[in-house]
Amino acid sequence: MPQPIPARSSAAELRALTAEVIRMGGLAEAQVVDAVDAVVRRDVPLAQGLIVRDLRLDAMQADIERRAMALIAGEALEGEDLRRAVSAFKLAMNLERCGDLARNTAKRSMVLSESAPVLPLMSALARMGRLVAGRLREVLDAYAAQEMEAALTVWRRDDEVDEHYESLWRELLTLMAEEPEAVATGAHLLFIAKNLERIGDHATNIAEILHFQMTGEELDQPRPKVSLIEAGPPRDGAT
Repeated sequence: MPQPIPARSSAAELRALTAEVIRMGGLAEAQVVDAVDAVVRRDVPLAQGLIVRDLRLDAMQADIERRAMALIAGEALEGEDLRRAVSAFKLAMNLERCGDLARNTAKRSMVLSESAPVLPLMSALARMGRLVAGRLREVLDAYAAQEMEAALTVWRRDDEVDEHYESLWRELLTLMAEEPEAVATGAHLLFIAKNLERIGDHATNIAEILHFQMTGEELDQPRPKVSLIEAGPPRDGAT
C-alpha cells in the first residue's frame, strides 16, 4: 500500500515559494524586454505571443498567493519567516502588474505597426526599456541572493527612470505639436513610456519589500523622485 507523501515543512515550503517568485520574476522581466522589442522592431508575432504568455504570469500569481496564504494561516510563523511569506504574496502582485504593463505595451505595439514609425524616438524608447528591464533584473537578483544593499542600490536610482520618462514625454509632446498627423502615434507612445515608468516603480517596490522582509522595518526615507510632469498620461488601462 503506497505511503502518503508527507507535507513539506514550513522552511521547505518557504524555500519553494521563494524559488517560484524568482521564476515568476524571470518571466516578467522577459515580457518587459519582449514588449519593448515588439514596439521598436514592429514585431506583431512577438507581441501576440507575449499576450498569450501573460496568462502564465496570472496563474503563477494566483498560485503563489494561495500558497503564501495557506502557509500564513496554517503555520505559527514568526519574525522573518512570516515576513518572507508576506513578501512572496506582495512580490507576486508586483510582478503580475509588470506583466500586465508589458502586455498592454505589446497591444499598443500592434496598433503602432499599422502606422508610419517615429524613428527619431525609437532609440530613446529602447534605451528606457533597457534601463527598466535592467532595474527589474537587478532587484530580482538581489531578492534571489537576499542581498539588501543590492536592492537598495536599485531603490536609490529610481530617479534615473523618471528622468528618462520626462525626457521622452517632452520629446513626444514636441513631436505632436509640430506634426499633427503624428498625434495618434504619439499618444500610444506616451502610454508606453508611462508603462515603462510604472514598471520602474514596481522594481522600487520590490526593493522596499525586500528591505522590510530582512529588517522588519519600513524605509524611513522618501523615494529619490524627480519632479514628473503632472500633466503626464494616466496609467495604461488597455485590456
